[in-house]
Amino acid sequence: MGPTGQVRLNAWVRGRVQGVGFRWWTRARALELGLVGAASNLADGRVEVVAEGPREACERLLALLRGGATPGRVDTVVERWSQARGGFGGFVER
Repeated sequence: MGPTGQVRLNAWVRGRVQGVGFRWWTRARALELGLVGAASNLADGRVEVVAEGPREACERLLALLRGGATPGRVDTVVERWSQARGGFGGFVER
């Protein structure tokens, strides 16, 4: 964990997650949780979610991504945790 108690979550979401409002939905949930970061479409059809903030809030976002209430269909979510690096001014869709 970083010196400020902040972490970075990288989550790669596979399924039917492009063109269904998934990034918008993820951004809305992240903002509700007070997180900063980005949700980006990848060329292989996945969405990469990068979120920074308190670990508990990032874990909650991860649970929501896996929870079955997202737009589209989530088949798998692969996660990686690291120290927060900063550089985000909000949560954006890319």
